[in-house]
Amino acid sequence: MISITDLVEKKPLKGNYFSPDAYVQGDFELGLLETRQGSRLIALPEVLLKGIYDGLDEEIGQASGIVLYNCGRWWGKSFYRRFLGEVSEYYEKSLAQMEMAEFISCLKQCWKTHGWGVAEFDFDYYPHGFMVVKTVNSPFAAAAPQNKQFSCQPEAGILSAFFSQLTGEDLGCVQTSCESMGAEANYFVIGLAERIKLTEGWLEEGQDHPTIMERLSRSEMTSL
Repeated sequence: MISITDLVEKKPLKGNYFSPDAYVQGDFELGLLETRQGSRLIALPEVLLKGIYDGLDEEIGQASGIVLYNCGRWWGKSFYRRFLGEVSEYYEKSLAQMEMAEFISCLKQCWKTHGWGVAEFDFDYYPHGFMVVKTVNSPFAAAAPQNKQFSCQPEAGILSAFFSQLTGEDLGCVQTSCESMGAEANYFVIGLAERIKLTEGWLEEGQDHPTIMERLSRSEMTSL
């Protein structure tokens, strides 16, 4: 039987660190946003995001995707360091000590609280060396020119850098479906950089996400 003393002395269970009501703080009248640890946050208005897309498209055309992806890579490295520090301190254990379900739950809530939409993580292709991330309500897809090209390159860069830092591997990330192109969701495939390059030609052919995943799985079997 558990004694009252044991219950009192036990540390209380930690709640959701990234709960918006607790995580986002600051003086809204002055326009100051901070995390619960005091780190500054920045809000990007939709008009600014649209201006970035329009400006890059006018200046460098199709190369804008590379620029946005590299910006996401830089952003993702900083995002990983902050996520690592905040989560480890709050839950009093390293990411390596966390259960996978606990880690993914934190990452999903963090993604949502930062205003990047809703993310789901699919490990069905993990035996083939890939992970699939599905997002909806992406602010990047909403701000980008519609029906022009895949537009969530910043998110692809963030995911690439985040999981590269997490695993210590050189991982790439490619978008295979985009809300700005009329799709119901955005799909991203994460894997070793040299294997992700296989998708470039398939995307140029206009192959859809299921076909690309099938081909990637077959490519792994062929390489063996």
